[in-house]
Amino acid sequence: MELSDIRREYARDGLRRRDLKADPIEQFNLWLQQAIDAKLTDPTAMTVATVDETGQPFQRIVLLKNADKNGFVFYTNLGSRKAQQIEVNSKVSLHFPWHPMERQVHITGIAEKLSTVENMKYFTSRPKDSQIAAIASKQSSRLSARGVLEGKFLELKKKFESGEIPVPSFWGGYRIKPESIEFWQGGERRLHDRFLFSNHDGQWDIDRLAP
Repeated sequence: MELSDIRREYARDGLRRRDLKADPIEQFNLWLQQAIDAKLTDPTAMTVATVDETGQPFQRIVLLKNADKNGFVFYTNLGSRKAQQIEVNSKVSLHFPWHPMERQVHITGIAEKLSTVENMKYFTSRPKDSQIAAIASKQSSRLSARGVLEGKFLELKKKFESGEIPVPSFWGGYRIKPESIEFWQGGERRLHDRFLFSNHDGQWDIDRLAP
């Protein structure tokens, strides 16, 4: 089969302006909860897009850890490629692909580092192996072999066999303060429904976009 022949009809739901909440964060959390209730695989998974100093875009998937009026939160190694790129250009893009529900959400915004208190609160809530992995991995650096990483993990696991694991200084979170949030709902005959919320001085304008 040719790749160009692969297609399907989107006919699950439509989206009308009257269905939208006035606050896009409330609308997002409604859709997220529906994705969770539908038992989608990794409903909090999102693509984070950043740009390096040459203008080259990069994308990777991380997990959303909070979404409220202040923005969208994820955590990472602060020495990772994405973190280095955010230092150069704090403008990022997020994308949630909820394919089984024929929905997507696209967000643009500015990344800001979380406070030490916020980082500590989340880090200490993680499973112990996840805490150790965060310390063992120098994210985005080159490895000669997987065994090097596994060896470091086991060394740290033995070291922290008892007692609390300190929050590493090179690990933390970002909050994406949204400037735009787009909701996409698949439609029949490729007539998809798209609504764009744009933030202007704290007020959200809503526009329907052509598919």
